[in-house]
Parts: sequence; structure tokens; C-alpha cells
Amino acid sequence: MALFGKPRSGGFMDEIRCDEPSYLVWKWHPAGSRLGDNNRGNAIRMGSSLRVKDGEVAVFVYRHKNGVMQDFIEGPFDQIIKTKNLPVLANLVGFAYQGGTAFQAEVYFINLARVIQIPFAVPYFDLYDPRYLDFGVPTAVRGKITFHIADYREFIKLHRLIEFDLTAFQTQIRNAMARYVKGIVTNIPAERNIPVVQIERAITLVNEMVEESVRERFERDFGVQITAVDIQAIEVDKMSEGYQQLKAVTLDLAAVTMKAQTEVNIKNLQDTQRINAENMEETLRIQREETQYAQRKQTQSSNFAAYQLEQQAAVGIAGAEALGRMGANGGTGMSDGGGMNPAAMMAGMAMGGAIGQNMAGMMNGMMQGMNGQPPAVQSRQGMTPPPIPDKTYHVVMNGQAMGPFDRAGLAQMANAGTLTKESFVWKQGMADWVKAESIQELSSLFNMTVSHAPDTPPVQTDQE
Repeated sequence: MALFGKPRSGGFMDEIRCDEPSYLVWKWHPAGSRLGDNNRGNAIRMGSSLRVKDGEVAVFVYRHKNGVMQDFIEGPFDQIIKTKNLPVLANLVGFAYQGGTAFQAEVYFINLARVIQIPFAVPYFDLYDPRYLDFGVPTAVRGKITFHIADYREFIKLHRLIEFDLTAFQTQIRNAMARYVKGIVTNIPAERNIPVVQIERAITLVNEMVEESVRERFERDFGVQITAVDIQAIEVDKMSEGYQQLKAVTLDLAAVTMKAQTEVNIKNLQDTQRINAENMEETLRIQREETQYAQRKQTQSSNFAAYQLEQQAAVGIAGAEALGRMGANGGTGMSDGGGMNPAAMMAGMAMGGAIGQNMAGMMNGMMQGMNGQPPAVQSRQGMTPPPIPDKTYHVVMNGQAMGPFDRAGLAQMANAGTLTKESFVWKQGMADWVKAESIQELSSLFNMTVSHAPDTPPVQTDQE
């Protein structure tokens, strides 16, 4: 790679072109000129040919009292140099150099297609783990950077071509890369929570962070476009005292952390197993109770008549016990202060009688059913058939529905005064509760009078 090429030999007219196989910036010299001869080295005769290949640009630099002026010829280009090819030259000298007169200009070729790859290295520096700042670990970084010139105008603005030196330029690139990489590697243990003893494993992450960081900076500072960054190695001095001490402390911490994590995992496993066992036990209990409940309901459905009798018997027993407790406070008076209440006793007797009748009828039906023969068959054998069931009513007593009661039970309740004309009754098939006096078959219950024995006749004496 060369900055300045060798002088070209040729005829009176010059052929301006770059045949260097590898270059970034190359300066052309006229035939027969010597390096450092500014007068002859920059003299270009009008009519010389200019050849610029695809992917490169020829830059003509003129010195003028107004400063340095530049003309740019982008390839591909292969023509005779004329003032119309060089607008800046035409503005400066007009047609003064027509007819082969020489003019002063420096010609530089810039390779736009050339991809430059520069190795760089960050020498050993102390890297600290944020958790253990007492132990510095020597660390070095090696890699390569690949770039090319994308905007040659910006590149020329940042680098004066007359003073451009490729070696110095590459040195600037290396120094900048070393500075950026060192900054990223120094901060990555704290920013990304990566232990220093494991920093070598983070090479991919470091590479991505460096490439993202340097792209914009290099384009701004050097006028080049980064195409790739390759961090080849992050080297830790494992023989250093800092590394050995840090590793020992880290291993101890790792062992304690692993032990604690293992204990937590074991406890979580035990708690999970215990909860699962409790849930399973509760699930089995619920399933067992539901199964037993379903079996009881199935048994009750299969033996509904017996179950109904059992419930009615329980009601009768409860009624009998209530009658037996009447007057249990010991009072014999007729007042409400704890003595016997005749009305309540009569109501209880009426209800007990009604319940007793219902239970008797049920028992009779059940006994006949248990004999294995329906009532119709027993009747044909000469036995007395059971009585036709009477109509039953429900009665509102003390704000609650009671019953059902047949006519005999209702008659007893009417005699006791617990069933009156104003009492509300209801039976199957009725739309709503109605007063007892509005039902024809019940109205006769309230016309019945209870006959009482006549008074005892007086005792006659012998005197009479």
C-alpha cells in the first residue's frame, strides 16, 4: 500500500492514472519529475489524458491566492484534460493554458472501493469487579477493524491531502479503537453484571457494543465508514495475584450461593409435595362424601315409601314429645305465667291426632305392600280394602303453613278453636290460599256444637 507512486515515463504529454494494486490515497507525479520538486512535480500540460477507474476519484488540488481549490473527477473517466473538464481551473486561468501550456496542480487518487482492515490491540490494564474493588485483574483485548471511504468530500475536509500520511492515519485509527474498546470493557462488569473472571465469555457482547459505539464516531471523526469490528480475544492474566485472589473469593461466594439456592429449591419441593398431598387428600375426601351422598340418595329413591314413613314417624314422635313437655314448668293454673295452656294443648292434641291418623294409614299401606299383595288382590280374597284417602288441607297457624290434615284432624282443630272460619287453608289443585268458610266441604265443621253432659242431679235425702 503506497501513498506516493513512482514517476511514470512517457511522451511529451502526460497520462494521468493510478496503477497501484493496493492503496487508499495515492499522489500522481508527472513523467521525469522528482519527489520534492514542487515546480516540476506539479506541472501538468493541457492535453494530457486522464484515466480514472470505476470505484476511485481523482482530485486536482490548486494553490491560489484565495486558498486551496479542488476539482473532483469520479470514475470511470478516460478523456483528454481540458478546461471544461476542470471547472475550477477554468475559473482560475480561463484559456491561458490552451495549446499545451503547463499548469500547476497536484493530483491525488482516492480509492472508494478499497476496504481497509487494520489490527488493533489494547495493552494490559487493570479490570475491576464492582463487588470486589480490591482486586485488579490485568486484561488485554485484540481485534481488527474494517472500513472504507464512503464520502470522499468529507474525508478530504477532515484530512488535508497535501499533508496526508497513511501510516499516521492508521495509527490514529488504532489509538481511537483502543480507547473505545478499553472504555467499554472497563464498564461492562458493572453495567451488565458480568464477573471479571468470566469476562472472556462475554466476547460476543463486547464485540456488539464496540461496533455500535464506533460507527458514528469514526464517520464523524475520520470520514470513514465502519463495515466490521472483530474482537478476536479478551485476554485475562490468570497468573496474576489479583486474578487468583478474585477467583478464590468468587468461588467461595458461588459455593455459598449454590448451597443457599439448593436449600431453597429443596424447601420449595417439599412445600409443593405437601400442598399436593393435602390437595389430594381433600379431593379424595370430597369425592368420598359425594359418592356416599349419591348412594344414600339412590337408596332413598329406591325405598321412597319407607323413607317417607320414617320421616312422618319422626314428626309424630317430635309432636308427642312436645305434648309431653306441656306444663313441664309445674304450673297448674290457667294463666300465661307458666301454667298449662288449654288452647295450645288442644291444638297439639289435634295435630297429634291428625299425624297419628296419617301414620296409621301409611303403616297400613306399607304392611299390605310388605305382604307382597296389592290392596286389590287382598280385596278379592275377602279382606276389607283400605279406606279411600280423604282430602287433605294445609292450614296457616301462627304465620306458618302446617299440615296436611284430613277432615277428621280439621274437625278436632275446629272443636279446639285452632281452626276458625277466618283461617287460611290450601289443598292440592288450588291456585291460592282461601278462608276456610269459603270451602263448602269445610263450612260444616264450624256448625258443629260440642254436646256436654247435663249437670249432676241433686242428691235426695230421707227427709225429702
